[in-house]
Amino acid sequence: MAKVLQHHFDISKPSISGMEGYESQNFKIVSQDNSYVLKVYEATPSNKAEIDGESNILMQLQELHRYDFPLPLKSKNGTYWIEEDDTLYRLLTYVEGEFLGDISHSATLAYELGAFLAEMDTITIPMYDAPTMAKQTPWDLRHFYKNEKLITYIPDPKHRSLVEYFFLQFKENVIPQQGRLRMGIVHNDANEWNVLTRNNSISGIIDFGDMCYTWSINELAVALTYYMMEKEHPMEYAVALIKGYHSIRPLETIELDVLYYLISARLCTSVCNSAYAKKQNPNSEYIIVSEKPAWKLLHRWLTIHPIAANNAFRKATGFPPIPTNTLEKQLELRKNFISSSLSLSYKEPIHMVRSAFQYMYDAKGNTILDAYNNIMLVGHCHPKVVEAGQRTFARLNTNTRYVYNELQSYSEKLLSKFPDSLNKIFFVNSGSAASDLAIRLAQTHTQKNKIMVMEHGYHGNTRMGVDISHYKYQHQGGAGKKEYILEAPMPKIFGSGFDTEADACTHFVVKTQSEIEKYRSEIGAFIAEPIIGCGGQVPLPKDYLRHIYPKIRAQGGVCISDEVQVGFGRLGKYFWGFQMYDVIPDIVILGKPMGNGHPIGAVITTREIAQSFENGLEFFSSFGGNPVSCAIGEAVLDVIQEEQLDGQAQQTGSYLKGLLADLGKRFPELSDVRGEGLFLGVEITDENNQPDKKRAHYLKNGLRNSNILIGTDGPEDNVLKIKPPLYFNRDNCNMLISHMEMLLRKK
Repeated sequence: MAKVLQHHFDISKPSISGMEGYESQNFKIVSQDNSYVLKVYEATPSNKAEIDGESNILMQLQELHRYDFPLPLKSKNGTYWIEEDDTLYRLLTYVEGEFLGDISHSATLAYELGAFLAEMDTITIPMYDAPTMAKQTPWDLRHFYKNEKLITYIPDPKHRSLVEYFFLQFKENVIPQQGRLRMGIVHNDANEWNVLTRNNSISGIIDFGDMCYTWSINELAVALTYYMMEKEHPMEYAVALIKGYHSIRPLETIELDVLYYLISARLCTSVCNSAYAKKQNPNSEYIIVSEKPAWKLLHRWLTIHPIAANNAFRKATGFPPIPTNTLEKQLELRKNFISSSLSLSYKEPIHMVRSAFQYMYDAKGNTILDAYNNIMLVGHCHPKVVEAGQRTFARLNTNTRYVYNELQSYSEKLLSKFPDSLNKIFFVNSGSAASDLAIRLAQTHTQKNKIMVMEHGYHGNTRMGVDISHYKYQHQGGAGKKEYILEAPMPKIFGSGFDTEADACTHFVVKTQSEIEKYRSEIGAFIAEPIIGCGGQVPLPKDYLRHIYPKIRAQGGVCISDEVQVGFGRLGKYFWGFQMYDVIPDIVILGKPMGNGHPIGAVITTREIAQSFENGLEFFSSFGGNPVSCAIGEAVLDVIQEEQLDGQAQQTGSYLKGLLADLGKRFPELSDVRGEGLFLGVEITDENNQPDKKRAHYLKNGLRNSNILIGTDGPEDNVLKIKPPLYFNRDNCNMLISHMEMLLRKK
């Protein structure tokens, strides 16, 4: 290098020290008079063309006299590069300044940065020269999908899913608009270690190696990404930076409306390349310097409502917000078209527009923490589940009268989660349909008509489902108990008056067995939820089913476990609720979380019971077990296993249950905390230990007004229901408890 510098640039006896680089080897050159940067590349035609194009642009940028840019220096033969031994050498001036990453940030500085980038872009954007600047780099957000293959290098499966989610959102929200986005040459890497400052003001920028011809809004997206890192209120700085840019180079609404997703794409590009780089070169601080703050911001970005961000960007540039129907208009339309028998949650209903993992986004721009929707077991819009449905729907959707791989594959994987005796599946469309079929199976197999149900139990919305749901038939407007239904008292330990669980269990077992004896040899099935959801999240006493199941079987009946709400790992330690009680049912009902929101249900039973149904009357469900549903169901199982969500349910649930119990010590109205994993109930009572529906609803609606969702249930509607997606984490728990405590103190 010393010989190259002497021979081609008349620089003698230089001091040469290495600098970090990405696509080139970089060296700082210090001579007697000046400092330079020597960049060394492989001698390829594309590198030669790119150096010429970049040098041309750098020369034009010298017109911006207020700012400092590297100046390309020509060799003695008049070229911006020289070639020796299949290597290119290029010399630039060394630009002095303090890195943006080394000074404190402010909104004012963000505005300055935006204005600076806009001034630079007004020169570079019109200078497109196809032969020299048409390179494709994975750091160009126009080619974001070049990074998709790097996701596999991210070690944490939940981190991978977060990145995959934003890839999905990019596909849905950016790709359809790409033809409308303005194009031009941009620097494309205005990060805190490329932007220079002097006296706390923007003074220049270095490293044009990622410069490319792309959507011009990418310049702003990249700068915003890095400037927002490590900020407590990142949107405040984003708005200031956008205002600064817009003041010099006006933006278009279409650019602002994709900006949220471009920022997430840049963050994903960063963490994907960091993960890959750590495999290739674990000691390179240059490549992975932004990894931790990038992950932190990416998680934070999920809590920022996309439409709220878009509207903040629009407001910063003087454009009107994205139009949407008001809640009042939505309610008016709903009233016109939908029966009032379909109820709404909360005193102030919510108009939802988007969701992601444990968050939902309403039409007002609020990000809402979901501690309520247990159907979305593995998280709202989980990318693996969405992709499985999209991919299969695009290829094949038919019914079980044909043979296809998805049916066999999912059936085998699902049955592997059950004891060996439960080895036959009937697929349907919902938990309600599964309950209906389970009763038909039981009555056909046993040739007995009567069904014993649990007080306050709920098993679906079909006619049969309502018949076996005490929660429905005894409710206001219900038709009352049918002749063939027998009731077992709900074995609720809290409030039973017994000192121990064992005493309470004995009491309820005796009462239930007495009812069984009254109708001995007439009972076809006993059906119960492992935790009675509509009864107020009530777990059964530990030994209850071990006494009841044998009695039912001894008189010729079968035992049904309704796992619709609690199954698939929600209980943490137990994948299925019946496992809590050391029993194995004869029939299991599945629904809700099975498809993470996609309509799918199933009945799992024994070979003997299934054979009893093979009596010539064909069972067929038009959509039950179709390829799309099976692919989605299998994806749910895969996500649970890959991301160990059942383990998270146990850990997070135990943590939350402990916080709730501690809160109950300070606020005795939280009189009982019960449940397992992330299926918890909190009973609210007054000073006389009576059910306090009013206070329970105060807490539910107060949390809703704080953008946290829980529900209420129970015979007196005084039990708080907490059953969030399994992505719920400790920070979410702390947020929930903090807001509950504030509400309790106010009351």
